Amino acid sequence: MINKAKQLQLSAAALVGGAVDVLSGRGWRYCACCRRRVLAFLPWRGGSAAAPPLMQALDMIGSDLDHFACPLCGSTDRERHLRLYLEETGMAATFAGKRVLHFAPERRLTPWIASLLPSEHLLADLYPEDVAVRRLDLEQMPFPDGYFDVVIANHVLEHVAHLDLAVMQIARVLKVDGWAILQVPWARTLATTIEDPSVTSSAARRELYGQEDHVRLFGADVFERIGRFGLSAEPVSHSEALASISPVSAGVNVQEPFMRFRRRQQS
Repeated sequence: MINKAKQLQLSAAALVGGAVDVLSGRGWRYCACCRRRVLAFLPWRGGSAAAPPLMQALDMIGSDLDHFACPLCGSTDRERHLRLYLEETGMAATFAGKRVLHFAPERRLTPWIASLLPSEHLLADLYPEDVAVRRLDLEQMPFPDGYFDVVIANHVLEHVAHLDLAVMQIARVLKVDGWAILQVPWARTLATTIEDPSVTSSAARRELYGQEDHVRLFGADVFERIGRFGLSAEPVSHSEALASISPVSAGVNVQEPFMRFRRRQQS
């Protein structure tokens, strides 16, 4: 006899294609943010099949559109992936006592980073929706040179109007040998980054860049493009940092590297 709770679980399994064997537990997914098992992660806007044709043709690397959100805590795949990277590379353990600038802070990453006990954890956004988040323009920051140990801007640089100004500011406010974590979507089949200031309509930006509020699509030159002004790229692949973690179970994009940059020593 299967009780009502088990019947509900079986019904949920059927909704995700019957791929989950609920009775045995095989096929469960695990959210790195809320530390709970889930039957499946939810797609974003209809999943990868609904992505603009150009993004599909270029094989854009970014969020896992088919396994995007945790149904329990709402964390996105890029939040889960970044947390896993920080934990597995040992970087999370170095946050204690450090000054951290967290731009466009994610709901599920913010309290976890605070739990790492940085001496300062400044939350910032150009258009903050929370009183705890400071209004800040990444292109003109009011901090002294070398103020922060860590800057986190997860999927932000595809939105800023003037990339070079933003990168110069990030390099300036970082301490020498400080870290910047600058994840962006990119297309490795595209030789160079594309951006055109004349493309202003939401529909055109979605077709050309993948999302209505993006202003560029990074290409294979992404690390050179971001590292042009004072930053050295030190990318880490999923297989290098997270070899023991199944991307399917974790609901993350195995193709997305950890985009880590270090402030270069000044000559």
